[in-house]
Amino acid sequence: MSAITQWAALIAALIHIAVAVLEMFLFERPWVRRFLRVRTEPVADFRLWAFAIGSHNVVAGLGTILGLIILRTGNGVVGETLVLAGCVFMFLGGIIMGVADALGFYPRKGDSVRGDIGASLPPLIALLASLI
Repeated sequence: MSAITQWAALIAALIHIAVAVLEMFLFERPWVRRFLRVRTEPVADFRLWAFAIGSHNVVAGLGTILGLIILRTGNGVVGETLVLAGCVFMFLGGIIMGVADALGFYPRKGDSVRGDIGASLPPLIALLASLI
């Protein structure tokens, strides 16, 4: 697995883990909701949703990092499989957010674009680099 693939996968994983922390533990703070571009009033009604989304992000990120560790410690097939599976999960998650935006599930169309790019671009780069 190329260095580009590994670095892009690591960046994707770290982004997902960082966002997961915001969603899971800091969601009640107004700046977090502004950063995530969600309008959630009352906040308490959305805590479970935010925690569940965050847990998916942290699992994808940690699974990808675990794959990188396994890859670097000698089991290439298992490591590559975990890294690529994590990248597919993260890439598709970003695409699904874009579809939700296109369907009108965000308060304003286009609100998810920044998040879509942040969630999809690094794992896409990793996936494309893995084909080379």
